[in-house]
Amino acid sequence: MASSWPLLSLLIWLPVVGGALTLMAGADRAGLARGCALLVALLALVLSVPLYTGFDATRAGMQFVEQASWIPAFDIRYALGVDGISVALILLTTFTTVLVVILAWGSVQDRVHQYLAAFLILEGMMVGVFAATDAMLFYVFFEGMLIPMFIIIGVWGGARRVYAAIKFFLYTFLGSVFMLVGLIYLYLKGGSFQLADLYALKLGATEQMWLFFAFLIAFAVKVPMFPVHTWLPDAHVEAPTGGSVILAAIMLKIGGYGFIRFSLPIVPDAGQEWAWLVIALSLIAVVYVGLVALVQEDMKKLIAYSSISHMGFVTLGCFIVFALIREAGRTDAAELALHGAMVQMISHGFISGAMFSCVGVLYDRMHTRRIADYGGVVNTMPWFATLFVLFAMANAGLPGTSGFVGEFMVILSTFQASPWLAAVAALTLVIGAAYTLWLVKRVIFGDVANAQVAQLKDLDGREAVVLAVLAAAVLALGLYPKPLTDLMDASVNQLAAQLAVSKL
Repeated sequence: MASSWPLLSLLIWLPVVGGALTLMAGADRAGLARGCALLVALLALVLSVPLYTGFDATRAGMQFVEQASWIPAFDIRYALGVDGISVALILLTTFTTVLVVILAWGSVQDRVHQYLAAFLILEGMMVGVFAATDAMLFYVFFEGMLIPMFIIIGVWGGARRVYAAIKFFLYTFLGSVFMLVGLIYLYLKGGSFQLADLYALKLGATEQMWLFFAFLIAFAVKVPMFPVHTWLPDAHVEAPTGGSVILAAIMLKIGGYGFIRFSLPIVPDAGQEWAWLVIALSLIAVVYVGLVALVQEDMKKLIAYSSISHMGFVTLGCFIVFALIREAGRTDAAELALHGAMVQMISHGFISGAMFSCVGVLYDRMHTRRIADYGGVVNTMPWFATLFVLFAMANAGLPGTSGFVGEFMVILSTFQASPWLAAVAALTLVIGAAYTLWLVKRVIFGDVANAQVAQLKDLDGREAVVLAVLAAAVLALGLYPKPLTDLMDASVNQLAAQLAVSKL
């Protein structure tokens, strides 16, 4: 459908303009900056509701379409549109940003106006990534969001924040250069940057192979996949709590979204040929990186490695479809795998955001993330402990929570392609339980470890609201994922149909 008013543009530029207004509040008016940022974030969330209610989930094409000429010489357009996949991720973005602003209300005291402005501008850039239907516009938003996150890590991060910020920027920026080269080649080949035109291009085997690896490098860094994942633990450990939440909940999903929007439909034959490589790297992430998480002494670093492991299910679900469609002829199982990958992305957004928020709650009180510095937190913070255990169980894939649904769908579809691959993927249920329960045992349970833990106070109202909302989201998606899968069903079916057709 085409909207009668530019809803997508409002969702992109309202946070950007709101960020500028928040910045103008100045350092001396932190209360005004907080109020302005919260108002803008809430308005963006409210505006995203008609995106969901007005979306026709029975149609597969782009809806809420906006088109305007931007750079006519190269036929680059300001082109926006959303399908069910985009709508789900935009809703996750606006929802998470509100929680991050609320979390920062009492925990950030230095340069509050700049901190909140950076998050609002980042929100606009991320919505732009999910809404862009012109490849060059996508690239602009894709690169633009690096700047506010670079500033967030570099200014408000920990002791090694400059190192972590530069490493984050270099990895992600250099990876996206390969995507830019691929997009330029596609433009020279077809004369258009519009995604619909790129999907229709007939590409030879060699062309597809080079483009496949260009996209793979760009999006593998963003997920991140093994072995280009090493920037993420450093970025998470040094980033402030809000930065870690947005990084894990939203920015990692842009890598998975890139595979779905670019790699799979543009170069399906190269995807078929090289799917084994991505599947192997995904399984390494699921198993090996999960084992690395088991030996971490820093809570944030453990959760960061956990994120890499769980995101391995996203790439596994995206690329196992080739074995299901072209080798086994199982279109239904391929659709299940794609649904599983998408549900896993949304679920991971809730769970990882909640886990990093919990670490932030503890850090604000004790100013340490070392697991050994805690113990017996349940005795002094019972409400916090209850929610922390819930999120930990979701992280371990407990049935009834969102963490189980996506992983189960991917494992079930993978089993139909190869029981052996499914068995390896299912090891995450054991490894995830191991490092998560080990974390819970050392931090939450047992006797009070020291005088600092004995003096801890339970959640305040602001923290309780954020964690309770995330808990409700984790349980709602875990118990009844149908609204989410229905939203994406037509888009997923269309993508599966595209993958079944060779371009050679």
